[in-house]
Amino acid sequence: MQFAPTVFAPGTETRRRYDLRPLMTDFAKDLTPREITSRLDDYIVGQSKAKRAVAVALRNRWRRRQLGPEVAAEVYPKNILLIGPTGVGKTEIARRLATLARAPFVKVEATKYSETGYHGRDVESMVRDMVDSSIALVRAEKIKEVDKLAGEAAEDRIFAALLEELGLEEYQDGSVGMPGIMEGGFWRPLAKPNDDDDDDLDHDSPKDLAEREQARIALRNDLRERRIEARSVEVEVADSAAPTLSVMGPQGNETMGIDAAALQEMWGRSPGNKTKVRKLTIKEARAIIHDEEADKLLDQDAIVQEALDRAQNDGIVFVDEIDKIVSSGGSDGPDVSREGVQRDLLSVVEGCAVYTRYGHVRTDHMLFLAAGAFHFHKPSELIPELQGRFPVRVALQSLTEDDFVRILSEPKNALTRQYVALFETENVGLTFTDDGLRRLANLAFRANQTTQDIGARRLMTILEKCLEDLSFDASERSGQKIVIDEALVNKQLGETGDDEDLIRYNM
Repeated sequence: MQFAPTVFAPGTETRRRYDLRPLMTDFAKDLTPREITSRLDDYIVGQSKAKRAVAVALRNRWRRRQLGPEVAAEVYPKNILLIGPTGVGKTEIARRLATLARAPFVKVEATKYSETGYHGRDVESMVRDMVDSSIALVRAEKIKEVDKLAGEAAEDRIFAALLEELGLEEYQDGSVGMPGIMEGGFWRPLAKPNDDDDDDLDHDSPKDLAEREQARIALRNDLRERRIEARSVEVEVADSAAPTLSVMGPQGNETMGIDAAALQEMWGRSPGNKTKVRKLTIKEARAIIHDEEADKLLDQDAIVQEALDRAQNDGIVFVDEIDKIVSSGGSDGPDVSREGVQRDLLSVVEGCAVYTRYGHVRTDHMLFLAAGAFHFHKPSELIPELQGRFPVRVALQSLTEDDFVRILSEPKNALTRQYVALFETENVGLTFTDDGLRRLANLAFRANQTTQDIGARRLMTILEKCLEDLSFDASERSGQKIVIDEALVNKQLGETGDDEDLIRYNM
């Protein structure tokens, strides 16, 4: 079978500044748990129990919004603990759920935190990361809304810079050589000449003026049609460079007693540090100026307000490797990397106010998804209070050989589809047969059994090794068709595929 790459070309919607309504407030209101599960099936094979659990959690958020304020305030999310070996889809389920709901999402590793007062990041920093993620998400949505207006404004600024470089700016009275700016399709001089200097000004003939007008029109068309994107132009852009300010506590841990970001923002607004002239290609200048013009069209305070609301009510925090912070026992001193982190995590999960650069943010209604392999520990070895904050527990199953075959062929982002698309850039047709997929799946499954079980990630190793030589020669095989069948897989992997002693060293 041959897989064609999926191409997505979503349209962008533009609105004027006075109509910047959010793209999503209750995006999941039309998605039932069954439909949410179906959407997850497009990217994740198997693990139906985990999908059902997160689908219900997402739907419960919509149900909570239908309640009265007093009742809704008392309905807390049912946090989920995902238990299973690496590579079976725990992280992917959380990430796809957040994408589906267009919700702020942050993934953290539990092992990176230490108990408050010790060297390292404190647990509350995950909430600050959540706020930053939410603001970035909302800002990206708002920029899409004003994309057309910002693009037009950026093009006007670049056009004005090009006219100045080429000496094509002109007064309406015909005088030339004076700088001007474009307003409503007309050029306005930045400074008018003195009457005493009228005799010194050169005036072009009507023919020269017509030629200049034609040159401006041609330049505008070239710019609009993006035929001169590689050309360099000097433009004045905001100087975003600011001194890096690090604020640390007395023990070396992170602290928000002084708002470093706010101080940097004030520093960046100081006189003489606002703009600078840079020489860029038109393509580079267009991207930078587009963002500047979009910022002018957006209400930054409204963005922050909406982002804080979505972080508090729609945010999803994925805490990975939670089994690694189970106390090993037998220690008389404080276990700052394990049980101490559990105690600090407990306060965040059960609901508290965390100070951020934008004010206090509450975590009561954030959804926490925790995951761990629990090879050496059990969930019951977590401190009892933290166990109670993850009432929904789901065990994910190890992947079988049939699962690997499905992973290679069914998901929208399947590895085989990715390789087909990559080879098409070299004008090489890549086709995977059923027996070829089965052989790749068999090798991955055997390698997981013989060595460490790393789940579906083993398929990346197998496929990359199988296609390594073909990828290297692809630029010299333009126009050819390559069929990945069982014979080719055996040829590329050689005796490694059948020798269990070699598998453990090569796969």
